[in-house]
Amino acid sequence: MRKQPPPFAPFEWMIAWRYLRARRADGGISTMTWISLIGITLAVFALIATLSVRSGFRTEFVGTILGANAHVTIYNPGQTNEDGQFVRTLSNYGDMARQIADVPGVNRVAPLVRGQVMANSRDRNAGVEVFGIRPLDLFSLPGIASPDSSSGDIRQFEKGVAIGSGVARELGVKIGDRLRLISPNGVRTAFGTSPRVNIYEVVYIFTAGRYDIDRVRIYLPLDQAQSFFNREGVVDELEVMVDDPESIDVFINPLIQAAGDGTAAWTWRNASRSFLRALEVEDNVMFVLMSVLVLIATMNIVSGLIMLVKNKGRDVGILRTIGLTQGTIMRVFFICGAFTGFIGTSFGVILGCLFAIYIDPIFSFVNYVAGGGVWDPAIRGIYSIPAQLQFADVISAIVLSLGLSLVITIFPARRAARLDPVEALRYE
Repeated sequence: MRKQPPPFAPFEWMIAWRYLRARRADGGISTMTWISLIGITLAVFALIATLSVRSGFRTEFVGTILGANAHVTIYNPGQTNEDGQFVRTLSNYGDMARQIADVPGVNRVAPLVRGQVMANSRDRNAGVEVFGIRPLDLFSLPGIASPDSSSGDIRQFEKGVAIGSGVARELGVKIGDRLRLISPNGVRTAFGTSPRVNIYEVVYIFTAGRYDIDRVRIYLPLDQAQSFFNREGVVDELEVMVDDPESIDVFINPLIQAAGDGTAAWTWRNASRSFLRALEVEDNVMFVLMSVLVLIATMNIVSGLIMLVKNKGRDVGILRTIGLTQGTIMRVFFICGAFTGFIGTSFGVILGCLFAIYIDPIFSFVNYVAGGGVWDPAIRGIYSIPAQLQFADVISAIVLSLGLSLVITIFPARRAARLDPVEALRYE
């Protein structure tokens, strides 16, 4: 009995390669192959580019949150003191901070005084949010002490204020200039409360990477902030940083227990819940849309293979006549479609990875061609388009494209295998 050749034998690859090569008589088939190849390349490129920008945007957004904001805020939700007054401040914050610092996984605890005031410099005004903080605590805040860009000397913080670059631009101030902070809840007198106006020197200007932070935030030494906001001996909240902010939920109960009764916790996820949820929904929608784009691109393989099967009907009839099985014919045309999908996916992955790696010069070129203003940080919240290549994203794009290419190829390949050689050679 004659031994059957193994599946995907060398001669099957040779026949498939011969069918894929462009010939002048088969120009239509060659064109469809190139269209399929280019379509899959662009679809995979778009998918990887979208996934990388999505990952980069979330990483950048979360990084700026965690670098300049508390991972957990411990605060007093409000209670009545012995004098019958409703207070929301923390009086024993020193002992509370030490107890919280002993919780495993906590690496930083900082008492804060917060308030919204008006900042003034010459004829310019801006609404700002003042954070009263101890100098050492400010030095340990990575998004402020080690930002993307800064000017001045943060070590001179005790002699003035640290302001965001957006505040500095809005007020037109620079290092060494003075600005006024105006609080409506100022000095208490027999005739009521009069506004408090203090003048401070700008000693440090930072760019934290988030427009909404740089545009409104001012840091003031804690003792001066307590005096300015009538918080002598108390603070508004405790700013807590942990080693693993992504697992912040496991810290809530230990932190509240360490802080004591009458306290509550507010995490960075709570503060950004709506935006993080919107990112998650957008991620899922974009992945589905890009997957549909890949599916449409792989459908071109079907068109090309159907044309190829119809054009090569006589060849298939001859091959069947000389002894090739239906399985062999099916594998030949399967190789034709799979090869197109594999090459298109490879090119798409290369282009997508290059886009993610060189997104900054690409974005700069697009911004230059468009005349600037393509990316508005006031709307986006960050200053540029970020991109981060993740292995899982690249693998998901490859699996999706190759999987669709292989599945789509089966149907026209089966049609070629079922072609009756008698019908194919009847009119030859």
